[in-house]
Amino acid sequence: MEKETNFSNGILGLACILFSTLGYSQADSIPAVSEKVHHVEPLFIDLVRDLGARKGEKELNIGANFSNTTSYSQYDVLAEYEFAPIDRLGLEAEVGFSFYDGHNASSDTPKNKMEALKLSAQYSFYVSEEHKTTLALGYAQIFELTDFSSYNSSLFVKEIVYSPFFVAAKRWGDSFHTLIFTGPEFKHKLQTDYTDVDWQFNTSFHYELPNSSHFIGVEFNKELVHSKFEMTMRPQVKLQINDALALGVVTGFPLTKSEEKFSSFFRVIYEL
Repeated sequence: MEKETNFSNGILGLACILFSTLGYSQADSIPAVSEKVHHVEPLFIDLVRDLGARKGEKELNIGANFSNTTSYSQYDVLAEYEFAPIDRLGLEAEVGFSFYDGHNASSDTPKNKMEALKLSAQYSFYVSEEHKTTLALGYAQIFELTDFSSYNSSLFVKEIVYSPFFVAAKRWGDSFHTLIFTGPEFKHKLQTDYTDVDWQFNTSFHYELPNSSHFIGVEFNKELVHSKFEMTMRPQVKLQINDALALGVVTGFPLTKSEEKFSSFFRVIYEL
């Protein structure tokens, strides 16, 4: 019980710091006409909403991920809805499903499931057109769900993940973009009295073609999971079909020893 109390107090403290920052920034940092610096958004670890989002912006994303491990293939689909109720604040709801195909009858293959429900918020507390830089704080609440076959025999929600994060983005000239996305993930398995803490540190580099919204680039997704470092390189390209519709294609190559092999990810982005 003491561990649960300390953990709850820590989460409450993080929330207070975040909302205090939001209140201070809203009152003292936003000019009469809110600034917004254009940054390229990574395609795999995407942001809650554009950095420096403007009130009324909305976006719908549909994604599909295909990956192989040494014992099974995994197929994921997800849907995201993002919107900005006020300047600089983005909100997001995401739901994902996972399906598995074992390579042989004896392989330990996970069961098909609705993967998770994710609710996120992101606030850009610093926007500088002069320095072409934006900084943001965010928080994601993730409910990890059980597999379809266990709905009647176990908890519907198996694990709750508390994920505060920090984003820093800078544009170099008109076409080169860099971004850092980092933060801890507090993972609490229900009906237990302990919480695991993992870390993510993602960096991305992109080149946007002049006079267009097309870009090419790469993400390096790095995680510290159970004290084990994992990194995946994800080259990617985005094609802007028209003002509202874009298509993103990502490939994944593990750079550290991992059960996961080559993967591919597709994202359809529609501005509402």
